[in-house]
Amino acid sequence: MTIDFHTHIFPAKIAARTIEKLEDTAHVKAFTDGREESLIRSMEEAGVDLSIVLPVVTKPGQFATVNQFAQKMNQKYEGKDTRLLSFGGIHPDSPDYKGELRAIRDMGLLGIKLHPDYQDTYIDDIKYMRILDYASELGLVQVVHAGVDIGFPDNVRCTVGGVCRVLEQVHPKKMVLAHYGGFGLWGEVEEALAGQDVYFDTAYTFGFIKDDDFLRILKKHGPEKILFATDSPWSGQKESLAHLRSMGLGQEAADLIMGKNAGRLLGEA
Repeated sequence: MTIDFHTHIFPAKIAARTIEKLEDTAHVKAFTDGREESLIRSMEEAGVDLSIVLPVVTKPGQFATVNQFAQKMNQKYEGKDTRLLSFGGIHPDSPDYKGELRAIRDMGLLGIKLHPDYQDTYIDDIKYMRILDYASELGLVQVVHAGVDIGFPDNVRCTVGGVCRVLEQVHPKKMVLAHYGGFGLWGEVEEALAGQDVYFDTAYTFGFIKDDDFLRILKKHGPEKILFATDSPWSGQKESLAHLRSMGLGQEAADLIMGKNAGRLLGEA
């Protein structure tokens, strides 16, 4: 299977204005219109079998709505050849983070997405550390936006140093650092994070990191801890797969990155 470990979609009634707002904020152009149907078309064109959808809870009160939407989506695609699988979302200001994480698990959601910039919280804040710790205890995968967010470039809330403190103090299991360990911070990622017990995904990486730097981090970190991802709609799935295949990784490493690692991680969740 080919698995894209990092995608986003929006409910049809708000997709157009959400994409427009995000394009204006970040000064980028989306590859799709952000709707579920558009992601499925992209997957079929690219040969992607499974896309992980990562919702972001930007206010504590959104918890129920976001996660019920995720649960219904998973039920809709269960058993299909080309399918979406949504993780859940939780806000660091949740008044009952343990109860909400248990609810996510009990809804059958296999992981959570945390976004320090959209949730205005630093990654090494105790509120995140306790969520990561308990999510690990429950067996949930944790995907975290890492590095610069191009919509909020002046205040990086998930720094390499902050991640190092989390790894030292919490030792989270099944933690995935989006954007290859930290968007725009790849020198620090290579020095301090490559080789540690954490996954990197490739979302919104190709075209921004030099191929030589990508390959050097890959060699140090190991292909068994890299997950193919696009951040769709912000990168094209077909284009990202073509770029990955062009780097001459070798069949074994390519198979691990494009699906086997993700399958193992999801199977353990």
